[in-house]
Amino acid sequence: MSKVKCQITTSADGFVAGPNQSEEHPMGEGAEGLHDWAFETAYFQEIHGREGGERNVSDAVVREMSADVGAEIMGRNMFGPVRGPWTEPLWEGWWGDDPPFRVPVFVLTHYEREPLTLGETTFHFVTEGIERAVELAREAGGDKDVAIGGGAETIQETIRAGLLDELLVNQVPVILGGGARLLDDIPPEVKLEQTRVVEAPGVAHLFYRVSR
Repeated sequence: MSKVKCQITTSADGFVAGPNQSEEHPMGEGAEGLHDWAFETAYFQEIHGREGGERNVSDAVVREMSADVGAEIMGRNMFGPVRGPWTEPLWEGWWGDDPPFRVPVFVLTHYEREPLTLGETTFHFVTEGIERAVELAREAGGDKDVAIGGGAETIQETIRAGLLDELLVNQVPVILGGGARLLDDIPPEVKLEQTRVVEAPGVAHLFYRVSR
């Protein structure tokens, strides 16, 4: 069976986003530098249709974790800052006319919405919870893996449901002091087995196997 895996960047104090996320501050206030290490990689430039970037240790790590992904799941907070029922004009995400996913994406939401296709990516809106989203993602992705994109609540829901197999934490030497913490409300019976640590400039890549 395909794996359900997640790679996410955290601050040194465990936050994946700063406080007061909004359209103006998608990653929260004070978190602008959280992903600088990733923006510098050649992989990041490639998936956004640009040339350049560095082929360094971090580039190899993100390529490894992004390989063989057939579908992605994200929470509504990652999709955009809109809350409540969907209203016109409908929010279409942060990524413009050609989002970098290029696989089916399943967005967790409490409100129904028709699928949205932009470029090679189709967003499907799932109201039945994380278990149903994983089921649909596996159906769409076939034998390929399912990626959990974020945010923190979606990752936590996946872990609590016993559905996450692998977790890569990209920890950067930044202190946010507040915001969305990665592993809040995770029960102690969840076990993280560290399988590898990769050191790179400005970031430590921590690989875990998740079980309970």
